[in-house]
Amino acid sequence: MIREVKGDALKRLNYIEGHLSGIRKMLEEDKYCVDVLKQTYAVRRAIEKMESLLLEGHLQSCVVEGIQSGRAQEIVEELKDLYILSNK
Repeated sequence: MIREVKGDALKRLNYIEGHLSGIRKMLEEDKYCVDVLKQTYAVRRAIEKMESLLLEGHLQSCVVEGIQSGRAQEIVEELKDLYILSNK
């Protein structure tokens, strides 16, 4: 994994964890449902951004290296599996 991508992904994960803790607290304190839902949507967007970042890093590093090392079919299968999983 590219060091820059890893660092950014870890920062985003910290943000997500903080948001999740905040959501838990909001639920425990019986906060207004719409306010809680707004926070869950923010978490979902943050996860999607992190996934996009990780995928881009994977494409720029692992995929290129895999194809160059003669594992093109294996790489294509992995990407196909990720695509299927992302659409479930």
